[in-house]
Amino acid sequence: MSAFVVGVISLLSLLFGQDEAEIVFAGDAMMHQAQLDAARQSDGTYDFSEYFEAVKPYIAGADYAVVNLETPVSSAQHFSGYPCFNAPESYIDALADAGFDLFLTANNHTLDRRDRGLLATLSALDSRRLDHIGTYGCTAERDSVLPFVRDISGIKVGFVNYTYGTNGIRPGAEVVVDYIDRDKIRADVAALRSSGAEIIAACIHWGIEYQLLPHASQESLARFLSDELGVELVIGGHPHVVQPMRLADNRLVVYSLGNFISNMRTRDTRGGAMLRVKLLRDEEGHVNIDRAEYRLVFTEPASGNVNFRLVYPDDSSNPHAGAFARAARELFSRHNTKVAESRRH
Repeated sequence: MSAFVVGVISLLSLLFGQDEAEIVFAGDAMMHQAQLDAARQSDGTYDFSEYFEAVKPYIAGADYAVVNLETPVSSAQHFSGYPCFNAPESYIDALADAGFDLFLTANNHTLDRRDRGLLATLSALDSRRLDHIGTYGCTAERDSVLPFVRDISGIKVGFVNYTYGTNGIRPGAEVVVDYIDRDKIRADVAALRSSGAEIIAACIHWGIEYQLLPHASQESLARFLSDELGVELVIGGHPHVVQPMRLADNRLVVYSLGNFISNMRTRDTRGGAMLRVKLLRDEEGHVNIDRAEYRLVFTEPASGNVNFRLVYPDDSSNPHAGAFARAARELFSRHNTKVAESRRH
């Protein structure tokens, strides 16, 4: 290597530094009726403060953390679980206290309480100064939020969020839901790059519920995002079970992180995975995916005076935790590419 090249690399290193950032992504944060019943207090309030204590260090230890808020949130409407969700605002408080910075709202339940519920959710997030993307009060509001780029420890990361649908409920004249539309996605990704995004994370609500392997439509959209548009991080949700993860050529595709917390009770829906991605700027100033790893989580249902809790399955005495973990690890061992399990708390 010539002295000139060495000098250029050294100069770039001084200019760009050795920035590194860690982002945590979590799956679907649900709110079923049993969760509401267990959290309801004698005074009519709802307490979710115990939910995430065991996993909080993992989430809060990241530089930025992202979760799919799969329920409208309101203090002015009747609270309910499936099929038309609506959770108290204290649910947002518990997620924020756990360390989440960005709330994804484009999912099939975002219109469960129609436009009014969508607007109430956005208002609750805004009042707490929490980042959120995926749904908007109007087109002008979307234009004011997007392109959404955050400087995370010196690395500019862009985020987008889309859903396949909203259970047949269409938004009204004003509110905006970002549905999967390749022309829209192409324009949004280009806008992120023009705004300086060095890494882009596309968070997609897609796929077929309860299937452990991705559907052909997921694979097609993943190729479009990764190969055609150059999106570095494709993070999926909706199937309510974990699906494979692949890291290759500085492109990461995670088809489904499964449930973050819920009251679903089949073996594969009782838990999910948190994903930690480490980004690192090299000596030439380029940002790369240095490492991606997952951590399994399991929902322990309420029992007696103990509320629902999210735990690591190996720390649980619940026999269903072991069954979930064995099945998830078997799936990942067969189908993952360069995304291994982390034991870090």
